[in-house]
Amino acid sequence: MEALLYHGVDNGSVKCDLCSHRCVIKPDRRGICGVRENTGGVLNSLVFGRLVAGNIDPIEKKPLFHFLPGSLSYSIATMGCNFKCRFCQNADIAQPEEHPEWIQGHRVEPGSVVDAAIRGKCQSISYTYTEPTVFFEFARDTSVLAHGKGLKNIFVTNGYMSPEA
Repeated sequence: MEALLYHGVDNGSVKCDLCSHRCVIKPDRRGICGVRENTGGVLNSLVFGRLVAGNIDPIEKKPLFHFLPGSLSYSIATMGCNFKCRFCQNADIAQPEEHPEWIQGHRVEPGSVVDAAIRGKCQSISYTYTEPTVFFEFARDTSVLAHGKGLKNIFVTNGYMSPEA
C-alpha cells in the first residue's frame, strides 16, 4: 500500500515525513524503520494490515493512569520501529531484517480488528508492542472505524513522530 506523508526528491529517492528521522530513501531501499520501502519513487508501507500480534490485555498493562480501570484493550502490532534499542523486549518483531520476505504477519482489515475488539468485550484498541508510528496508515484507518463504534484508541508510542503525523 502506498504510504502517506512522503515526497519525492532527487534521482528517484523519496523523503519520508512520518517520523523525525525524515529518512531519504533510495530506490529499492527502506527507511530506518525497516517497513517503509521506496519502489520506483513510491513509498510503500510493507506492513499495512499485516499484524504480528493481536491480543486482549487488561488496560492496566498500558502506560496509563486510571483510564477505563478494569477494562480490556485489544492490542495490535505490526513489525517495525524507528528506534534500534538493544534492550527492546520485542526486538524480534520491532526490528525486521532487510529481506522483504521476512516481513511477517497475518493479513487483516481494519474492520476485522474493530470486530475482534468488540467480540472480546474490549473498550479500546491499543496500538502497541512495536512502534505504532510506523504502521500509521493502518492505525489511522482502524482508529477511525473504532471511534465510530464507540471504542477508545490508545497509541503506545516512543513519540518520535513528525508534527505532520
